[in-house]
Amino acid sequence: MEFSARMIAGLVGGTIVGNPETKVDNFAKIEEGRPGCISFLYNDKYEDYIYITQSSIVLVNNDFVPKQEIQTTLIQVADARLAVAKLMQAYESMKPRRKGISDLAFIDPTAKIGKDCYIGPFAAIAEGVEIGDGCILHPHVTVGSNTKVGKGTEIYSNAVVYHDCKIGERCILHAGCVIGADGFGFQPNADKTGYDKIPQIGTVVVEDDVEIGANTCIDRAMMGATVIGQDVKLDNLVQIGHNNEIGAHTVMSAQVGIAGTTKVGEWCMFGGQVGIAGQCTIADNTMAGAQSGIPNTVKKPGLQLMGSPAIEPRRWWKAQAVIKQLPEIWNEFNNMKKEIDSLKKELKELKKQHD
Repeated sequence: MEFSARMIAGLVGGTIVGNPETKVDNFAKIEEGRPGCISFLYNDKYEDYIYITQSSIVLVNNDFVPKQEIQTTLIQVADARLAVAKLMQAYESMKPRRKGISDLAFIDPTAKIGKDCYIGPFAAIAEGVEIGDGCILHPHVTVGSNTKVGKGTEIYSNAVVYHDCKIGERCILHAGCVIGADGFGFQPNADKTGYDKIPQIGTVVVEDDVEIGANTCIDRAMMGATVIGQDVKLDNLVQIGHNNEIGAHTVMSAQVGIAGTTKVGEWCMFGGQVGIAGQCTIADNTMAGAQSGIPNTVKKPGLQLMGSPAIEPRRWWKAQAVIKQLPEIWNEFNNMKKEIDSLKKELKELKKQHD
C-alpha cells in the first residue's frame, strides 16, 4: 500500500518541504534509505546521512535547518521519533489479521473460543479456557486449564500460559515466554537432608495492553496473585518472582530480575540487568540504570538510582571516579605509611638519645 507525503503529513500533523505527491510504501533507516521508503532524523549525529539518503521522504523535527541542499522530500514535525512510531502503528493496523482455526490445533470441547480468532497448528487449548474475540494464537502455543485470554491478544509460538491465569485485552506475549510457572518456594526439611517444595497455589493476572518479551518468565503466586499492571512493557529475559505487583505503565529492559513479594510502583523504568530484592516496595516513577542492585525499599517517588547497592547517580559517578584512581591511591597510601614508620623510628631514636 502506497502513501503520499500529503497523506502522511495529514496523519502526523506535519509540514511538507518538497513534493507533496511523493509516494512511499515502506520504512528504512536513514543510513540505509532507498527509493519508496520513508526515514526519520531525530539525532544530530545522523545528520550527514540526510544529504545522501535515497529515501523518498524523511521526517525531521521542526527546528531542523539543513546545511546544504537536500534531494528528498521532508516532513517537518514536532517530534520525528514519535511521528514515525505513529506511522508504524498505523501501518501495522492496516495489515489483515489472520483468522481461522487449524485442523492441527487441539482445543478441549469445554473451551470457549471468541469470534474472528486465529489458532495455529499444534496449539493446545485445555479444558475451561476462554479465548476472547479477535485473539491470535500462533503455532505451538499452550494455554492451561481455566485460563482466560482477553480480546485482541496475540500470543506467539511456544509461549506457555499455565492453568488458572488471566491475560487482559490487547496484550502481546512473545515467543517462549512463560506465564504462571511455580514461584521459587522451598523450605529446608526438618532432618536437613534437602528441601520441601512449598506448593504455589496462586495465579497470575496480566492486565490490559501489556507486552511481554521473548523468554520472559512471570511466576504464579504462592497464594493470591502475581499482578502485572495495565500497559506494563517487559523486555526479553525478564524474571518476575511470585506475588510481585508491577504498577501500571512500568517498563523493564532485558534481564531485569525481581525477587518475590515485591511491589513496584507506576511509571517506573529499569535498565538492563537491574536486580531488586524480595519483600521491597519501590515508589512510583523510580528510574534505575543498567545493572543497578536495589536491596531495600525505595520510599521517595521519582528517584534516579545507579550502582549496586543503588545510590543517587551523582554520588555513583563520583564513587566510580575514585575507584578508577584506587591503584594510585593505594600506592600513595603505602608510601605515606612507609614515611610515617620512618618518622616513628627516628622519633624513637631521638627519644632514646634525649633520655
